[in-house]
Amino acid sequence: MTITGGWRGAACVAAMVLAAPATADTSVVSAARMLDVATGAMLADPLIVVTDGRIVSVASRGKPAPAPAPATATRIDLGDVTLLPGLIDMHVHLTSLAEIGGYQTLKYTDSFWGAVSVANAVKTLRAGFTTVRNVGSSDFQDVGLKEAIDGGWVSGPRIVPAGYAIGATGGHCDDNALPPSWDKQLPSVVNSPAEARAKVRWLHKYGAQVIKICATGGVFSLGDSVGGQQLSEEEMRAIADEAHMLHLKVAAHAHGDEGISAAIRAGIDTIEHASLASDAAMKLAVEHRTWFDMDIYNDDYILATGTKNGTEQESLDKEKAIGLKQRQTFQRAFRMGVPMTFGTDAGVYPHGDNARQFAKMVEWGMTPLQAIRAATLSAAQALGRENDVGAIAVGRYGDMVAVKGDPLRDVTVLEHPVAVVKGGAKVD
Repeated sequence: MTITGGWRGAACVAAMVLAAPATADTSVVSAARMLDVATGAMLADPLIVVTDGRIVSVASRGKPAPAPAPATATRIDLGDVTLLPGLIDMHVHLTSLAEIGGYQTLKYTDSFWGAVSVANAVKTLRAGFTTVRNVGSSDFQDVGLKEAIDGGWVSGPRIVPAGYAIGATGGHCDDNALPPSWDKQLPSVVNSPAEARAKVRWLHKYGAQVIKICATGGVFSLGDSVGGQQLSEEEMRAIADEAHMLHLKVAAHAHGDEGISAAIRAGIDTIEHASLASDAAMKLAVEHRTWFDMDIYNDDYILATGTKNGTEQESLDKEKAIGLKQRQTFQRAFRMGVPMTFGTDAGVYPHGDNARQFAKMVEWGMTPLQAIRAATLSAAQALGRENDVGAIAVGRYGDMVAVKGDPLRDVTVLEHPVAVVKGGAKVD
């Protein structure tokens, strides 16, 4: 580990200043150390000025920025801690609960899930995750939650919502757990490239900022093969083309190799899970610069709880079959240079435990810094929001997490943040 003071260190933490309105809301965040995630260097005694939610200068207490913060600025001195950028989880389900699964979910009214999502959002933010990508929820509940958080009505992370996840009839994104007498076509279902294009436009109309598709079967869908492809490559290409025209990214739930490869060829931006990807699919991902977003922690929770939370034995058997394989795939993909982000599938395990995945990523091949980058710089790049999140840098949101100790030596300190700052305000 290298500690740098004053103006030495990486260019991204060199003091720079943006002009601030005279009546702006300003805060100054200070701590003992700050991790520059781009270089791995530590900046001693950082002084970060945030105006109207965005960082206007990053300096050292020993050498203040050329334009010091006004005397009226709110001071947030966090003491002997290490500051990092607010963390990003690329795969959450805030409107789901790990504690209630399978057919047990039918005991609750539809609006229940929107209500509990408020508590889930608070837990996620307090865990240090200031930005999340919510990849699938019914009734646009994630869009509503985002609107409530952005409006200051409830507390939570910045949300990139997907609304409904798009899938084929009877597939992982369809409700295939009920008998034909209860049959109805869900808003998420498409059965042709034309329907797929129309669905993207409809989702965008009502607030989706990312498109989620189900390219293959899954663990928690009944009656399908976890790796079987469910959308055609033509349908996936139609979705990707339409989404990209609207400046939206596309995430594909895909466990099986054929579905993964088809999604990459179709222009999908991120592959979720990627459990059974072959070396050929990984080479394709490197060539196309397609991100793998692999949830390699939650297998521990799923197998430990078994059927206790309502998980069907069929789903448990699927998880037993692919859990270890997914971690081995993660290891191979990382070694082959597949670009990786940090995504946990929170909602399959309890919300707020997101940071437990860092240790798994290190166990299976990454250094602590590489795992942290997956949840900061890389995630921001995969979102297309490098100017907003992912680093403590001028122009980006004043989102930070503080931990005791050195996360480069012990990445598990990220599981116990001592303070979280969002938009320059300390989270209660």
